[in-house]
Amino acid sequence: MKYLVPLSLSALCVAHLAALERLDAGGSTVAVIENKPGKAGSLAVYAALASRHGKIDAAAALEGLVLFAEHTADARANPGKHPNIDRLVEVIESGAVFGVRTVAV
Repeated sequence: MKYLVPLSLSALCVAHLAALERLDAGGSTVAVIENKPGKAGSLAVYAALASRHGKIDAAAALEGLVLFAEHTADARANPGKHPNIDRLVEVIESGAVFGVRTVAV
């Protein structure tokens, strides 16, 4: 059994990353989360999920919703306001899986 240390959004660091790429089944980049104001939290969560799970699947997405904490409730109440959270909900609901690739600074 794999034991994981609990994460919190405030404990995640992304200073070493320029971006994270979301990949389709063929490994092509379909979306990018850049390390810039307003996106650094999403980058941190997705990078942590990628590191822990190797991909974004339902288990990773569920953990991501926990990490996003209060933002998750706001995203559910306001679809489209937090697209990176909406994407995690979509993964859980659809069973979709996508790859990720981090881009170093």
